[in-house]
Amino acid sequence: MKRNIDIVFFKKALIERREQVLKNIQNFQEEIDSLKGIDLNDEADYAAISTDRLIESAITNKQAKELKEIEEALQKMEKGTYGICEMCEEPISLERLQVKPQAKYCIVCREIIEKNRKKE
Repeated sequence: MKRNIDIVFFKKALIERREQVLKNIQNFQEEIDSLKGIDLNDEADYAAISTDRLIESAITNKQAKELKEIEEALQKMEKGTYGICEMCEEPISLERLQVKPQAKYCIVCREIIEKNRKKE
């Protein structure tokens, strides 16, 4: 039995999130660029700027990962494979897709992956 997924709803949600992530990445990059011109007076200033850059870099990397997941989800929509778990090939629950439209895995497989990552 085929599920009735509202692709239009999820596609709209993914596109809106993609726009927000791109905006976030651009804002972080602008902040990093603005820090380049600051004169550092002492080691405390240097440490504060370095910490800010590390945090912004980590956030940007996380946003870039999310952007990649969004693009992959949109490609799956084009192929007709959206909403199918990449591990067990079973449908991902609508509730999970509503929370995370770019989800690659169903809840059960996601838990397995998380447990395996913790062991590494």
